[in-house]
Amino acid sequence: MTNRLINEESHYLQKHAQDPVDWYPWGEEALQKAQKENKAIFLSIGYSSCHWCHVMQRESFDNEEIAQKLNENFISIKVDKEERPDIDRHFQEIYEKMQNKRGGWPLSIFMTPKRSPFHAASYIPPIANYGMMGFADLLDVIARSYTQDSETMQKKGEEVLEALKPKSNIEATRITEQLINISVQQIKEVFEKEYGGFGDTPKFLHTATLNLALKLYKLTKDKELKDIVTYTLDKMLLGGLYDHVDGGFCHSSRDKMWLVPHFEKMTYDNALMAKLLLKTYQESNIELYKEAAFETINFMLQKMSSDNLFFSTSSADTNGEEGEYFIYSYNEVKEAFEAEDLESNLLFELSISKNGNFDGKSIVRLQDISSKREPEIEKALRIMAKLREKREYPCIDKKIVTSWNAMMIGALFEASKSEKSYLEVALKSLEALEKKMVDGVELYHTAPIEKSPKVKAVLEDYAWFIDTYLRAYNVTQDEHYLIKATNLTNEAIRKYYRDGKWLISDGEFKRFEVDVDNSYSSALALMVQNLLTLRSFSKSIYEKFAFQTLQVHSYDLMRQAISRPTLADAAIRYLKPEFDKI
Repeated sequence: MTNRLINEESHYLQKHAQDPVDWYPWGEEALQKAQKENKAIFLSIGYSSCHWCHVMQRESFDNEEIAQKLNENFISIKVDKEERPDIDRHFQEIYEKMQNKRGGWPLSIFMTPKRSPFHAASYIPPIANYGMMGFADLLDVIARSYTQDSETMQKKGEEVLEALKPKSNIEATRITEQLINISVQQIKEVFEKEYGGFGDTPKFLHTATLNLALKLYKLTKDKELKDIVTYTLDKMLLGGLYDHVDGGFCHSSRDKMWLVPHFEKMTYDNALMAKLLLKTYQESNIELYKEAAFETINFMLQKMSSDNLFFSTSSADTNGEEGEYFIYSYNEVKEAFEAEDLESNLLFELSISKNGNFDGKSIVRLQDISSKREPEIEKALRIMAKLREKREYPCIDKKIVTSWNAMMIGALFEASKSEKSYLEVALKSLEALEKKMVDGVELYHTAPIEKSPKVKAVLEDYAWFIDTYLRAYNVTQDEHYLIKATNLTNEAIRKYYRDGKWLISDGEFKRFEVDVDNSYSSALALMVQNLLTLRSFSKSIYEKFAFQTLQVHSYDLMRQAISRPTLADAAIRYLKPEFDKI
């Protein structure tokens, strides 16, 4: 038996098509059925490479008893957050408002047929665990409460939605060059001195913050800022987060030292890390950074692309086991090294031990970053790559996401400054993305690699596509790219710009984009960057849109620049046009 998701194009949704849960995709059919039958809606949002999404599917959505409770008492809706970032953003804001903390995936929302949310959670265990009520019991409680007092739940949801409405009394602050000192000070304050990066665990890449630190170093000549970037990259590149065998970066680290990653690999992470490494190489002339950038790009070209386009993600799991593809047992590596007459001390050099460093097995990690290019280490890594060839590769979600492809193509243009062969690859990929996702000035957001797109673009698609056109112009000096960037900018302003604010989407959820950078730069902040780049070619009206956007967000920016590194970068560019040349 299959459910309605069998007809969806999303790889993630199709993975749930065999669930005994009577899933609906997001749309009028599900919403109208909920109203007609007066049933609460259970909304589950996730994505294909999310480990805890897989866990919740195995534990709960494949569970016949739980599925029966959902089918009898709820209308259940599944959403792929990569396919519909507008829906995800809306309900993530609801979660944050209800739980007073940031959400994640899977995201679990209960709401009335009128879409008023009354309960929000992330992962929910099937039975009581981790200090949480079990999913089965929770469904009973919610079903009973909704039957007995749906009016109270509707009222509670309306209060949440009212709290989400943007406040009209925006307090503007004058943006001054003091922002430079504020940004420098805050970067130094939050820098994690032991292993680099920012914050505690889980530890994310924060490429936008590192980029800002590098640019501020070039502006201020404060060497501590440069050291923050190089120290962080050196610690990341020891391994774990960085995959020395295949190349490329995993999504985040569970520990402070970048050893044990969340093993999924995202296109956007690898694109942004490749660009950061190349920029740092250009500033430091440290060859290791260029080599790691090229390894990352080559991983994406070899494992994560087809027809000159890039897939969205590869999963953390293989055969239901997290990290199975990536980790090694002591004996298999020892035997493989002995067969090739490699010294046993290489096991130590690569952190391969009997006890292991992850669930009794070992994640590859160098003891010394400078040893990567030693012939024996290179040979050892080739042997370990052959061991992986015998394993099943993690599942790849072969959807094409416009914004993420644009990021990756931007990395190729950046790489072409150091290695000319990447220019042809970049141009072919840009042409392929245009052919698949562009219709005049209308962009599409996502589509399976083998199918035509149906999902319309969101602001981030325009922002990153414009950024890539501008990079293409910078490298090639072909003015056609500048014209295309201008045309898309005009369309983005028409669709999304509202008096200094920018809508995420012009669809059903009229939410405004935030100025905070999360996994990658805020689309709002990137649009300001794009507008300022266009300003640099000629004095134009684009400066007005940039200024108004900065003005609307000035209060938070001047107080908490560290959370808005891309916007801080843009504001400094606005104040100091010479920053454009850095």
